[in-house]
Amino acid sequence: MKIVTYNIQYGLGQDGRYDLARIADEISQADLIALQEVDRHWQRSGGVDSPAVIASHLPEHHWVYGANMDVDASFRDDQNRLVNRRRQFGTMILSRGPILSTRNFPLPKIGLAENHSIQQGALEAVVDTGRGPVRFYSVHLSHLVPATRMPQVAALLEIHDRAPREGGAWCGGHPDPASGWTEGDMPPMPDQAILLGDFNFTSQCPEFAAIVGPVDPKYGPLKQFGRFVDAWTQAGNRDEDGRTILDRPVRIDHAFVSTGLHDAVRTAWINNTATGSDHYPLWIECDF
Repeated sequence: MKIVTYNIQYGLGQDGRYDLARIADEISQADLIALQEVDRHWQRSGGVDSPAVIASHLPEHHWVYGANMDVDASFRDDQNRLVNRRRQFGTMILSRGPILSTRNFPLPKIGLAENHSIQQGALEAVVDTGRGPVRFYSVHLSHLVPATRMPQVAALLEIHDRAPREGGAWCGGHPDPASGWTEGDMPPMPDQAILLGDFNFTSQCPEFAAIVGPVDPKYGPLKQFGRFVDAWTQAGNRDEDGRTILDRPVRIDHAFVSTGLHDAVRTAWINNTATGSDHYPLWIECDF
């Protein structure tokens, strides 16, 4: 299974052009796609519905969109009729296999008087894989200081911890089965998860350590039950290698695989020839 995460900078490429078709072409070979900075109805990107446009270029993928920032963009048309429209900014997941269920989680936001601070979040998609159902998350964290991200990381880990206890999108029975509330099979809420996205921190930051746990000087990362491993190094890459953003030689986009799936990671690479954004797509291939 080929998995990719890509902050698409709302379609703005390195050449200064907005081109969602180019974005779709750069990720079309993936089975599971996590996108960040996907917008709807912004003037800067031509007022388009970007999730719908991207999906139109990837017609064999199921998809969901999670709006984290959502504000009014309604207007009146030339006949003075109200057109209800929302200006949104969020994350997206596309999958060749059906997305069994989805949830969108707002993450803690800090209020600032001058620096730009927007609502960010984590979009969840439960997808059946060769190793059973897995929760995939498309995540975008604050671009500011660690103090703005640490509460977001804590919330993300809490979401992961409690998900199996909460059960699927619906669970249990219903006193009146004929009422239709239990239509179809009960959706799963699996233990295993993969976090994908623009985390805005490097492997040297405390936020990284909060997700993957301690690193022993002799034995390397200590894989803790119920936590995550960095797919980049799990695949055999050196921690200090790799670059996922144009203006700095660092990895701030990551794929964190829950410990129960660590043995499934086969390869990880970064497509530094992609030009559709100021980030580069990070790919992993897993044996499921």
